[in-house]
Amino acid sequence: MDSRPRETDAPGDPANGAAPPPAAAVAAAATGGVEITKPRNDKRGYRRVVLPNALECLLISDPDTDKAAASMSVSVGYFCDPDGLEGLAHFLEHMLFYASKKYPIEDSYSKYIAEHGGSTNAFTSTERTNFYFDVNSDSLHDALDRFAQFFIKPLMSPDAVHREIKAVDSENQKNLLSDPWRMSQLQNHLCDENHPYHKFGTGNWDTLEVKAKEKGLDTRLELIKFYDSHYSANLMKLVVYGKDSLDNLQNLVENKFCDIRDIGRKPFSFPGHPCSSEHLQILVKAVPIKQGHTLRILWPITPNVRCYKEGPCKYISHLIGHEGEGSLFYILKKLGWAISLEAGEGDWSYDFSFFSVVIRLTDEGQEHMEDAVGLLFRYITLLQTSGTPKWIFDELQTICETGFHYRDKGPPIHYVVNISSNMQIFPPEDWLIASSMPSKFSPDAIQNILNELTPGNVRIFWESKRFEGQTNLTEPWYGTSYSVEAVPPSIIQKWVAEAPEEDLHLPKPNIFIPRDLSLKNVEEKVSVPFMLRKTPLSRLWYKPDTMFFTPKAYIKMDFHCPLSQSSPESAVLTDVFTRLLMDYLNDYAYDAQVAGLYYAVKPNDTGFQVTMVGYNDKMRTLLETVIGKIAEFEVRVDRFSVIKEAMTKEYENFKFRQPYQQVLYYCSLMLDEQAWPWDEEFSALSHLEASDLGNFLPHLLAKTFIECYFAGNIEPNEAKSVIQHVEDVLFNAPISVCKPLSPSQHLARRIVKLEKGLRYYYPAMCLNHQDENSALLHYIQTHQDNVKQNVLLHLLALIGKQPAFHQLRSVEQLGYIALLRQRNDSGVRGLQFIIQSTVKDPANLDARVENFLKMFESTLYQMSDAEFKSNVRALIDMKLEKYKNIREESAFFWGEISEGTLKFDRKEAEVCIP
Repeated sequence: MDSRPRETDAPGDPANGAAPPPAAAVAAAATGGVEITKPRNDKRGYRRVVLPNALECLLISDPDTDKAAASMSVSVGYFCDPDGLEGLAHFLEHMLFYASKKYPIEDSYSKYIAEHGGSTNAFTSTERTNFYFDVNSDSLHDALDRFAQFFIKPLMSPDAVHREIKAVDSENQKNLLSDPWRMSQLQNHLCDENHPYHKFGTGNWDTLEVKAKEKGLDTRLELIKFYDSHYSANLMKLVVYGKDSLDNLQNLVENKFCDIRDIGRKPFSFPGHPCSSEHLQILVKAVPIKQGHTLRILWPITPNVRCYKEGPCKYISHLIGHEGEGSLFYILKKLGWAISLEAGEGDWSYDFSFFSVVIRLTDEGQEHMEDAVGLLFRYITLLQTSGTPKWIFDELQTICETGFHYRDKGPPIHYVVNISSNMQIFPPEDWLIASSMPSKFSPDAIQNILNELTPGNVRIFWESKRFEGQTNLTEPWYGTSYSVEAVPPSIIQKWVAEAPEEDLHLPKPNIFIPRDLSLKNVEEKVSVPFMLRKTPLSRLWYKPDTMFFTPKAYIKMDFHCPLSQSSPESAVLTDVFTRLLMDYLNDYAYDAQVAGLYYAVKPNDTGFQVTMVGYNDKMRTLLETVIGKIAEFEVRVDRFSVIKEAMTKEYENFKFRQPYQQVLYYCSLMLDEQAWPWDEEFSALSHLEASDLGNFLPHLLAKTFIECYFAGNIEPNEAKSVIQHVEDVLFNAPISVCKPLSPSQHLARRIVKLEKGLRYYYPAMCLNHQDENSALLHYIQTHQDNVKQNVLLHLLALIGKQPAFHQLRSVEQLGYIALLRQRNDSGVRGLQFIIQSTVKDPANLDARVENFLKMFESTLYQMSDAEFKSNVRALIDMKLEKYKNIREESAFFWGEISEGTLKFDRKEAEVCIP
């Protein structure tokens, strides 16, 4: 797979007869005549504004939005940390949330956001820190006023500083046993010590408290000094998204953000590449926490951002990451060596970049690492010597361009974060496009990057538990064991020469790029689904697109098979079946996903489920192929072994889940009548062979009922025709796979009822004895599905969410993860606290939750009528929030169908209760 970020959709290739993509629309900015390219169907208004203090802003007016949002990107990241104070930039990100001179009550910002239907967060990367929030649209003015104070006059009280250092340390503790964090830091460690890429960016108690004191430093004073000298308006980019007009948004932003200081700080730059010659031509063997074998091949390259309109990395990652016939992954999979492959540009800035290929190896592949690397370099040589076919670029350009113009509208909070980050990198006209749409074909630019992917320029990181006891070095921040050895080009050339002779070749033209992007003329103007067709074999629900007007559709098909969950063995075999089905389809259907047509086949509580979403033009073709594979399914012993091996590692790695994830699992296991313990499933898997699946499958499908949902740009007759075809293939063929399910055999999910007045405890040892974290899930079961009680529970969670976080996490410092949220198990509602901690055991955590509940009860009794009504209004706004795309709409309606509640007007009913 190409690991570059993909648009949610993507079609069209004129070379293959596809409809040409629509011309880009342009939003004229009010300041400086800057034109911002936007999707053709985007009706939002955009305006670039530069305030007198040099703060550059993008205003987005969306009269239809229910949520407002804002994001401030500050071009200061952990690369700027002073030597000996690792994590200071990240610590500052935490501290700005606490209080300000204008709003001195601690946590008042986060409380306001939570009570007005919103959320807030931030992140610190190498060269930037991003702060963001969303809120019900009518509350944007006051939310922005509080947000702006982060950058005008924050308070950094000594008490808060001390407590938040503990929070940073707790966050780091959470990551210590995470392989992605460990391996990323190992790559940072093995580079030039004088380059900031070498740094440890998170920080912990030792770096921010212990070592600071040893050096005679006052962390709070250093924090203030860092803020005063680094945070300048000219280094900031702001995006504000609201329903007001652009003029009103401009007045709002000018009023709220004009007091941010501009000290004329010169933008930070970090020239030079992190890797000198001693950090290249190396093979690093590392010991991960989890089972599995991963091969990461990295090359330092010229950053793609310097020629983003040519998109050389996008072109190359499309080919190296391809999964169709003749691709590198296709060959590695055929040989039984690889589970997955991703390729693309990884860590990058304007000054440096890495291109990476990440291969998850099978046990057999682990024994053929040299051959796998040899095949990779052989494929790169093929790309270097076969020229640069323009049709591939044209195809990719069409996919990207059509994807941009038909991009789904998403949550404003995600949109503003992406754009504020783009503003730090790209010129204003490309803030919305960024590097997602290559527009200039340049064989030279592509060839230049390919010429950097050489054996003399490579770093290989090879991770496996099999290296335990064979390493001699330890990474200092996470304790990862590793060793380093040289791999000169001569060695890699030997691997290339000795690798198997396989037919590696470029992909064929993509048949799934849609040609028809027209909108169907559907007469039914309904706002909720209705039953379009019902037979003893299936039931079809249908909802035409009356809101989004895009050439996309959404399909869900639930195969109800009672045998699927009848035992641990049945559950595991059903899982194996769906994985094998996806595995068999991959060579054919990979192109569909590249072209913006996504599909999945997964097990669920009553059998298995087929999902499709994306452009409707080729959706029927793909669906009929999937159904055909089900009808003619045969168990291939070689692929069964690979899937079994992958699942075995997943079960073995269950114990390495975060403790809070384990307590969530145990709670679900105890409540759900149909769930089997993971260790029983693991035991069942270990004894299963390919013949067991062959024997099981006819029994699984022998009794089947299909619940279907079709939505979007699809006509009723077409939907009925598709389901008739499905029935004909699966039920009505001369030798039919499936038989109808009797009405009494339909499964109903049952949840254990916790008796009122009783307390239940389920203590469990953390399965990973290296993990110093403990976790608590405190669950209060309240009621079965009831409109009024649902609303009261939601209101309680809304009011209590932020006080719980502030008290348990910020004040008492129990742990970085401290959450209060609703829970819904098949219509059985409840409230749950989730806490993960390194300072208290679960019994202590439970006592603190009980204490909080007593405190919170007093808060509720003392709440003023005005504050209560304000929370009610916020909840109403949240309930009435419109769906932004067909996925969101379908997720709600499908939830009502799959649960059997069919309350399609649930939100309206909840808003209207007295």
